[in-house]
Amino acid sequence: MRPGPVFATAALIMSFATVSCTTQPADFYEFDAVCANLPNEVNRTLPLSDASDAWFQVYHTGEGVYSIVEPYHVQGAISHLIIGTDRALMFDTGIGLLPIRPVVERITSLPVTVINSHTHYDHVGGNAEFDDVRAIDTAYTRRNMRGFSHARIGADFSADSFCHGPPSQVAAALETIQTRPWQATGYIYNGDVIDLGGRRIEVFHIPGHTPDAVALLDRKNQLLFTGDTFYDDEIWLFVPETSLDDYEASLERLVAIESEVRFLYGAHTSARVPSGRLAQLLSAFKTMRAGEYSGTLHPHGPSLLRVDNVEFMTSRQALEGVPADTSRGGSGLDVWR
Repeated sequence: MRPGPVFATAALIMSFATVSCTTQPADFYEFDAVCANLPNEVNRTLPLSDASDAWFQVYHTGEGVYSIVEPYHVQGAISHLIIGTDRALMFDTGIGLLPIRPVVERITSLPVTVINSHTHYDHVGGNAEFDDVRAIDTAYTRRNMRGFSHARIGADFSADSFCHGPPSQVAAALETIQTRPWQATGYIYNGDVIDLGGRRIEVFHIPGHTPDAVALLDRKNQLLFTGDTFYDDEIWLFVPETSLDDYEASLERLVAIESEVRFLYGAHTSARVPSGRLAQLLSAFKTMRAGEYSGTLHPHGPSLLRVDNVEFMTSRQALEGVPADTSRGGSGLDVWR
């Protein structure tokens, strides 16, 4: 998840006893500025694939790696397609507004396995389009497989959630939009290795942002796919299912292998960035947890806190370690009362 106008408009319903945040900090994310500067500074340096279309911008970001960006929506979601000689791996499937499988099929005819970096709505939107979806085996994940109702995600599809308005072919459906249910065809575990043919992908279960967060390591090509544990924007750590203790431990695991990596592939904003950012993030995160930050910690709803040039969207409850019942799932838009 990345920030946007959702908090000014959301009316979220969730059995965690959550509520929408109806005010936003004065220095909150300016989505209009993002729209005016697309593609962003990082993505415009990357080769654009002819698999792109009016909604999906596809960048060739590594040998056999294509990053599929949805830049005109507030989430700026990015799904990564990793191609071996025998099969391909799709890391996330976007927000689900338009089908993503046709984009994948313009890139490769190989069979595709889907793994999600985690199961917030903006990462599983196209899961139902694929026959082979592997998942982390948690109660949180199984609950999210049921899909998310319009009440849970509709605020992210209001008029101000799009750079140029929604695509015309789906505009009428936005008043009832919901995430399609999907099923895991198998489960993955920490330490699993997925052989794509000439390319081995290692699975890291890295809970924190969510209980089912995952990173993928292509050790041979020195590529690390980090999902929402790291991306090139302010880091969201405020939803009820977020555990800052788990996040810190998971980030430390990734920092320990960062010297072996050339590029980091996050799930929002920039398709890839050079390695080195994880250590910076971990240091800033520890400083924030120690209470040293700029910004205001609000008693309710998300709070934007800064440490040097690193920004976190977190909450009082997350910082205090208030537990939540993660078996009830989470869309990524739910907030604490």
